[in-house]
Amino acid sequence: MANTSQSLRRAALLVSAIAVLGLTTTACDSGSGTVSSPQTQSGTAAPAGGDASADGSGTPASTSSGSDTATGSNSTSSGSSTSSGSGGTSTNSGTASSTRCHTSELKAKVGTNDPGAGQENFPIVLTNSSGRTCTVRGYPGAAFLNASGTQLGDDPQRESGSTVTTVTLKPGQSAWAGLSFSNPEVSGAKTAIASWLAVTPPDEQDSLHVKWTAGAVPLSGNSSSVRLTVLSAGTGS
Repeated sequence: MANTSQSLRRAALLVSAIAVLGLTTTACDSGSGTVSSPQTQSGTAAPAGGDASADGSGTPASTSSGSDTATGSNSTSSGSSTSSGSGGTSTNSGTASSTRCHTSELKAKVGTNDPGAGQENFPIVLTNSSGRTCTVRGYPGAAFLNASGTQLGDDPQRESGSTVTTVTLKPGQSAWAGLSFSNPEVSGAKTAIASWLAVTPPDEQDSLHVKWTAGAVPLSGNSSSVRLTVLSAGTGS
């Protein structure tokens, strides 16, 4: 019995020693540990969606700029009226400057007089002599000139109430504007004999000179005004 009691006491002392040793070790570990801070890696995130460009700039490889609306188109809208023969196509829409007929692309002539009620009425005809389709819109300019090129009388007045349309001229097609004045023998206006009619296409500065063979033109006095209409498709005949 004495031996058994001594064995039990030894075992208890051994367990106690082990327990004390374990507590000491834990305390030492807690005191000497260090918590590391979060680590941040430098770099640039890839773009969301799509491939990045080869240069690594983050810009999508296939980027495009532009407009869905074409400019300078010669197509006409639905509902436009087309004159038969050599006349162009008239539309009510505006025209881009890139399609405008330039003076160098046009030929001008004065058509046959169509008199009526004391009026002299002449069509001024502009024909596209170029190899491209172009447009004219509005009033042409006109002035009577003597043999030396000096203007006779005032600039023509524009007839009001006319509908301005864009006339699209394919090569060889024409547009015309009416030039009219009172017969000087009826109106009593002072007159002069013109040698040329200078015709300036809309929005142009250079003129085309057409030989004037229709006699005296009014300069001043009663009913001496010369009038112009807007350009329309066709030749006015």
